[in-house]
Amino acid sequence: MTEFMERPADQRKNSPLSQALLAVAPVMAAALIGQAFTTPNLAPWYASLVKPAFNPPNGVFAPVWTVLYAMMAYAFWRVLRAPASGARRSRAATFFLTQLGLNALWSIAFFGLQNPALGLVVIVALIAMIVATIQDFLAIDPPAALLMAPYLCWVTFATLLNASIWLLN
Repeated sequence: MTEFMERPADQRKNSPLSQALLAVAPVMAAALIGQAFTTPNLAPWYASLVKPAFNPPNGVFAPVWTVLYAMMAYAFWRVLRAPASGARRSRAATFFLTQLGLNALWSIAFFGLQNPALGLVVIVALIAMIVATIQDFLAIDPPAALLMAPYLCWVTFATLLNASIWLLN
């Protein structure tokens, strides 16, 4: 750690540690925001909703999201570390951070505001931003793009759940 602090600021900014922090911190923030709005609304509100037959048990969501958030952070770290032009990396980072913001906003809309219709609007925008992120990641680091694919699949499934809950309630 002392060696890290003794480096000039421009070298610290590009160090693996600082890039790891840059990759993990926003993902953790989105996860914590989502959890803060979801957990208090699981009972009684979410429990009282009519859900489709394909709705997974509540115990499935936390482990799945934990793995997806870890994969997202690793993908973002790979993009931050990959050789790419500043403009290309900046655009990819903007898309990534925007989709993370929408991810957190979905929890606020669906659970916090208890509004499945608004959640549906947010999650459709989220899918669009995930696709844009994957496209930009693909140009910079193809494995990073592949790491985002399960997230896109899960959010697509979540969109079907969100729409079904909205229609059933």
